[in-house]
Amino acid sequence: MMHRLTSAITLLFLSGLAFAGPAMDAAGAKQATNWHAIIMFLIFVAMTMGITYWAAGRTKSTADFYTAGGGITGFQNGLAIAGDYMSAATLLGLTAMAYTAGYDAYIYMLAFFAGWPIILFLMAERLRNLGRFTFADITSYRLDQGKVRTMAAISSLVVVVFYLIAQMVGAGQLIKLLFGLDYNIAIFVVGILMMVYVTLGGMVATTWVQIIKACMLLFGGTLTLILAYTQFGFSLTELLTQAEALHKLGPKLMAPGSLLADPITAISLGLGLMFGTAGLPHILMRFFTVGNAKEARKSVLYASGFVGFFFNVIFLMGLCAIIIVGQNPEFFEGGVVGGKIIGGGNMVAMHLAKAVGGNMLLGFLAAVAFATILAVVSGLALAGASAISHDIYARVIRKGQATEKEEIRVSRFATIGLGMLAIVLGILFEKMNIAFMVGLAFGVAAAANFPVLILSMYWKGLTTRGALWGGYGGVISAVLFVLFSKSVWVDVLGNKAALFPYTQPALFAMPIAFIFAYIFSKSDTGPRSKLEKEAFEDQYVRAQTGFGASGASH
Repeated sequence: MMHRLTSAITLLFLSGLAFAGPAMDAAGAKQATNWHAIIMFLIFVAMTMGITYWAAGRTKSTADFYTAGGGITGFQNGLAIAGDYMSAATLLGLTAMAYTAGYDAYIYMLAFFAGWPIILFLMAERLRNLGRFTFADITSYRLDQGKVRTMAAISSLVVVVFYLIAQMVGAGQLIKLLFGLDYNIAIFVVGILMMVYVTLGGMVATTWVQIIKACMLLFGGTLTLILAYTQFGFSLTELLTQAEALHKLGPKLMAPGSLLADPITAISLGLGLMFGTAGLPHILMRFFTVGNAKEARKSVLYASGFVGFFFNVIFLMGLCAIIIVGQNPEFFEGGVVGGKIIGGGNMVAMHLAKAVGGNMLLGFLAAVAFATILAVVSGLALAGASAISHDIYARVIRKGQATEKEEIRVSRFATIGLGMLAIVLGILFEKMNIAFMVGLAFGVAAAANFPVLILSMYWKGLTTRGALWGGYGGVISAVLFVLFSKSVWVDVLGNKAALFPYTQPALFAMPIAFIFAYIFSKSDTGPRSKLEKEAFEDQYVRAQTGFGASGASH
């Protein structure tokens, strides 16, 4: 074990040093190597590799590998969930959105945030009491194990793969700009690190990587905001007055309606972000890492606090950037204020860090952005690997006869396979617009995972046939709606007109999933469906009391 770990660290350090030369950006200009960022990132890698080695010694069983033995506290899990949820897109994309769209960006963040009360009040306690390793444990609790687990695993893998592509492409573009590394090298570094964390350390290592990254992100963002806010005497009124005076939207900067003029797209996006959060497999999986339902509720409460605080921080960062970055010719191509921002619009947060804290703060925030991507892809890889090994291999193929050692081995192979797939797809999709992939991930999660999961927990009438029609109906319709939308059908595939007029699938795919599940459950009158409905009483008692639920292992 030590030999393999040392080899991995050596290879990564050598690759970082060997390829840390200047890289070419899209415009063909040399991108200077950011040594501050590289050094800080290597420190982060060394620290997390040490944790992975420690975690590898603690990972003995499937419970340790998938859920850290259920021994994570509510506060630790809350930080880890926040680390899993706050991706690089949160830091860079939402800051840029606040910079360009003002108040509408805050409404967009609220749609993300609205998913957390749903999880807290409707799902957290029942998730912990009914599930063991994956959310498929809950959807198949009283239904046909093989068929329902296969459906849940397929929809989970669709979400995971599209989310992985978005993260990998984002990682490559970000690192190419910030670190001066070649795009393909950046993709390989992220993919290899992800495989090392998950295959050796499992959920223990992944959890602590997410906790460290969440602390770094909260600290880096808050420090940047405080340094920027000092320039306005810590006065929100002064900040807003100056921002409105300088921004192209003027007084409309703090009024809603400038981002999404079409109300149907706005509602569909809001639904996708709200209910998609409650259907993301790597977020749901985190509720099985705590000891009991009380700690699960605490997890959501702490995660909501951290995520809500950070959304406020990045919104104010975006407003500060309107004045500090938007008026500084250093951050525009050719020194023309109001022109194209160096590195593209998503680099607003990085330019703000440089403006208020110099290269040291820029380097720290760049390393945090890279660490953020690593933490998110590690969580995604573990969720995908568990769907393959726990749901498909152990429960469907081996009918529950697989040993723990066999299951962990399959999970590690699945992680390596997912890592290699992520590297290949990251390279293939380099020029692709990643916005539609994130939208698809949330849309599929909202349309496939969430309806079947919530119905299985709350509706006595759900049967296997209803769950299968609802699940497959949701995932297929969500994928087709996005495929036929302008984002893919026109922008990617080059067709003249979109077959589906909207870019967000949730408003249309979610009702299909619920209606299919209802109709095909109601029309299912076979002897098995009667037994499945009767089994709901037992499930309800377990969901409320936790009696019979797996406890934390030592």
